[in-house]
Amino acid sequence: MAVTAAARIATIEEHLPLVRHIVFQVAVHFPRHVDREELARAGTLGLVEAAQRFDETRGVPFQRFAAQRIRGAILDAVRAADWAPRSLRTSARALDTTTNRLASELGRAPSTDEVADAMATTPEQLARLQSRIHRSVVLALDHETDGDDDVSLRELITDATTPEPAEVLETRELRGYLRDAIALLPARHRLVVIGYFLEGRTSAELACLLGVTESRISQLRSEAVETLRAGIAAQYGAEAATDGSAAGRRRSTFAAALADRTPWRDRVAG
Repeated sequence: MAVTAAARIATIEEHLPLVRHIVFQVAVHFPRHVDREELARAGTLGLVEAAQRFDETRGVPFQRFAAQRIRGAILDAVRAADWAPRSLRTSARALDTTTNRLASELGRAPSTDEVADAMATTPEQLARLQSRIHRSVVLALDHETDGDDDVSLRELITDATTPEPAEVLETRELRGYLRDAIALLPARHRLVVIGYFLEGRTSAELACLLGVTESRISQLRSEAVETLRAGIAAQYGAEAATDGSAAGRRRSTFAAALADRTPWRDRVAG
């Protein structure tokens, strides 16, 4: 009798704890850098495959059949992600076994000479083996490095002084919008923005220049900043005000003019 999709899903959900159990069993044989969550995902795919291929007429219990599929899927995933040759992994396991045995026998960490002697090799050859093993370790970028700061490998290797290309383009685009937006401001608003933010003039100086009070300069500055903010935000998907007021219509017209002011290639050219 054919198994329904609902029954297959129920079987998968019932046996999900089996995946974690097998991951716990096999993970002890892998280095610490191997992501256990990746193993669990691979094992879950193995469980799904087992549910699809299971044939109860063969007399094999599903749990035993699924366990084989899950373990096989986990091992396949680890082999696919590991570019080091199998011989190197065999040597690494032999080194770990020898080091642990000597530590148990001696009651302390063995020296390089002691490990080399136990493995019937020279200290120089042992050092080369250890170097090859260290170079073969591939860490996930979110792997936490040893230490008290819980710093991930991604944070450790990221050069904060060098922005990503996408960040450079975004910054250029934003500056291009800002240049265009300032140019589109009414004359008095533009003079206040340039004078106050770019030339460092005081409100008193600008008030004297324009023949108005300092409070009027403050009002012009606030109006200009809000116009710039709303106009630029509209270019990134924010909706312009549509309340029907005169101010709302002005903001909408300003945003439309800003969008058409400069071709995008010129805007990101820097």
